[in-house]
Amino acid sequence: MKIVADTATLFAPAEGEAQGMTIVPVCVTIDGKTYQDYAEITSEEFLAKIEAGGVPVSSQPAIGDLLDVFESSDEEMLVLTVGDGLSGGYQSALSARSCADDPQRIHVMDSGTLAGPLRYLAKKAVALKNDGLPMARIKEELRACIESSVSFVIPEDFAFLKRSGRLTAITAKIGGTLKLLPVLTQTEDRKRIRPLAVRRTWKAAVETITQRLEVMGVDHRYLINVCHAGTLQKAAAVAEQIKGIFAGTEIEILHLSPALITHGGPGCIVVQAIRK
Repeated sequence: MKIVADTATLFAPAEGEAQGMTIVPVCVTIDGKTYQDYAEITSEEFLAKIEAGGVPVSSQPAIGDLLDVFESSDEEMLVLTVGDGLSGGYQSALSARSCADDPQRIHVMDSGTLAGPLRYLAKKAVALKNDGLPMARIKEELRACIESSVSFVIPEDFAFLKRSGRLTAITAKIGGTLKLLPVLTQTEDRKRIRPLAVRRTWKAAVETITQRLEVMGVDHRYLINVCHAGTLQKAAAVAEQIKGIFAGTEIEILHLSPALITHGGPGCIVVQAIRK
């Protein structure tokens, strides 16, 4: 059995291989040139290009690249994609599957999420495979985790979310003009993000998130991810604030991939939780 995902897991292809999974790069385009996430450009290099005035665009993995992976062996495959609606990756994987020989052995699973929780799901899938669990049981275990996952975004540059359609023009204008911090979260169907609250300070914005996590019952059984776009110190401060509320809960700080920076923008912070 092969576990397949893309760089929205925040794994580079080589890192994924070391973890026992196949990682297909997402592509990003900036200054008229297209790069593969991690394989051809790092997050730091990508941020430098944005700071120099470049306007980025991202895309899901090419159907041809996915098909190459699907046809690389006759193994049963579990393909974990970014949540349908958050990206076109799920639909691309379904299209590639329909073109493959013996598509019944390829199982495409909508993760309903991205970044930290998707990374965790891919690692869990590998662990369950190594434990000898069959495909049906692995999917059942992952679905239970997916149902528990939640994501929050605090953007710093509203133009990126507005351009990608993930933030309304009105919300972006309010945030940009009044220097307020919108806290965004996923809709109940997990297909889009919506405004949750507007706060004046980072501390207040993070407090809004921790309050929601407490209502959800987040505790030591969960993994909390704090992902950032080139702002490690800010991410560390956010993680410390969260740690003060959720002592004993595993908290992981991660750097967003170039493709995900395209949507959230430089300086954004993403707080996510998933039950382990």
